Amino acid sequence: MKSARYDALDRQLVQALQLDGRLPFSRIAEVLGVSDQTVARRYTRLRTAGRIRVIATTDAAMLGEVQWIIRVQCKPDGAQKVGQMLALRNDTSWVSLTSGGTEISCMTTAPEGMQSQSLLLTRLPRTPSVVSMTAHCVMHTFFGGSRGLSLKSDALTEEQVRALQPETPRAYGTGHGGDPVVLDEGDRRMLAVLGKDGRADFADLAAATGWSQSTVRRRLTQLRSSGAVYLDLEYDHDIFDLSARVLLWLSVAPAELEATGQALAEHPEVAYACATTGATNLHAVALCRDIQSVYTYLTTRVATLAAIHQVETTPIMQSLKGAASLRTPPR
Repeated sequence: MKSARYDALDRQLVQALQLDGRLPFSRIAEVLGVSDQTVARRYTRLRTAGRIRVIATTDAAMLGEVQWIIRVQCKPDGAQKVGQMLALRNDTSWVSLTSGGTEISCMTTAPEGMQSQSLLLTRLPRTPSVVSMTAHCVMHTFFGGSRGLSLKSDALTEEQVRALQPETPRAYGTGHGGDPVVLDEGDRRMLAVLGKDGRADFADLAAATGWSQSTVRRRLTQLRSSGAVYLDLEYDHDIFDLSARVLLWLSVAPAELEATGQALAEHPEVAYACATTGATNLHAVALCRDIQSVYTYLTTRVATLAAIHQVETTPIMQSLKGAASLRTPPR
């Protein structure tokens, strides 16, 4: 059963915006068979309540950056403070408290070839509350980025998805094999605005950059078409009745890593999957209805992947940065 606080139209709107966060409300309304005002009203209600947010972000591979997933073991009374510190950093994209609140998992980026100079990677182990730290370099992304979990829902029909799908969708995290895309100061000012509101209008973007609206429109189109910039959607997972979130750390034989990663990425429970360095070489974020559903997932879908010979499961207790951090206590 879906949450009584949200209905089918809410879920359709989420999936539509995951396909393209800057879709005009008129286009969404046309495909869903409702009025423009209805779509705008639903979006405003969800955004004002802090349940949904469209943001623009960059593809690390396209900019010549490397992503790291960091696991930080903290003293019991220090994890919250360290986690909040990490959430404030510009170089972290999500931060979560796991394992009973004594461990932090986060993702950070560093310029390729300069990881040893990353302030986060070098200074974090010296923090008094930190007991230990491991860093896992993301080598390949199987699912994630602009492709969010809502795309695996049945909120929209296949025909509706085709009608709302961008004309030239690009696989996330694959890189391009050429020189990194270089962002100038104007790009960064534009992205600073879009990082807070991915649907900011061109007038606001022009004011922030000093460019004309036509220049802003052209440059944003270029960056999105190249894959260097994409629109992400952060939303309250309760919209899809998903309250149990777990991190999976899996070990797979190298010869089976590609096939297993691809298979894992197809699971409807998997919101993110990547190959990493470290003691385990396959990582995933899974969302389920409840903890019993996590057990069912592990003993059915995951169990059928014969190449996996070790699984560590860590529940997410609290999200300090990222999609699930949108949640606020009910009033």
